[in-house]
Amino acid sequence: MSASVPPPPVRLLLCDDHAVVRAGLRALLSSADGIDVVGEAGTGEETLALAARLRPDVVLMDLQLDGGMDGVTATRRLTGGPEAGPRVLVLTMFDTDADITRAIEAGATGYLLKAERPDELFAAIRAAAAGRTALSAPVADRLLTRLRSPRPTLSAREHEILAQLARGLGNREIARALFISEATVKTHLGRIYGKLGVETRSGAVAVAKERRLLP
Repeated sequence: MSASVPPPPVRLLLCDDHAVVRAGLRALLSSADGIDVVGEAGTGEETLALAARLRPDVVLMDLQLDGGMDGVTATRRLTGGPEAGPRVLVLTMFDTDADITRAIEAGATGYLLKAERPDELFAAIRAAAAGRTALSAPVADRLLTRLRSPRPTLSAREHEILAQLARGLGNREIARALFISEATVKTHLGRIYGKLGVETRSGAVAVAKERRLLP
């Protein structure tokens, strides 16, 4: 009776803008059975080029990349084409609602935090290669909390202010355009940030675009 043939290893491409982190991940993953690191990239653009050439099964993607294309955009480009692309497994330090939402809506199969234990990372890579969702426990908890307690929708005035933000206007300019005080603008901005789970103007605009809240 012939022995069963083991499945081929998962072909993995690393994307992180820190060379030391990539080296550490490569060394760690070399100890994992069934995972073969076929390449590494430091930018979103480099990741797309290598993915097209190397055809990995999974891309381990950092979200915050220096300059150029960020991890969310790279994820969307990898998963949104007409041909079946690699699975994207996000590995990041950031677990804000906005980051999680943007990554998953961009097509990420999983979302892991860099504090995960090595065996959890190995299991998540194998799960992603098989098309199964892999989430760090804190990320899963946040998603469940959001599903159980949906964030309130934006008011008409908040929509107006968000539209002005997207145009790049400052608080004083928004106040003049809407005939309200700067203090009122700041109050509405605080509510918008809370509802969208962000802390900055650019974050609010990015999430609003992802959720199609802007005209």
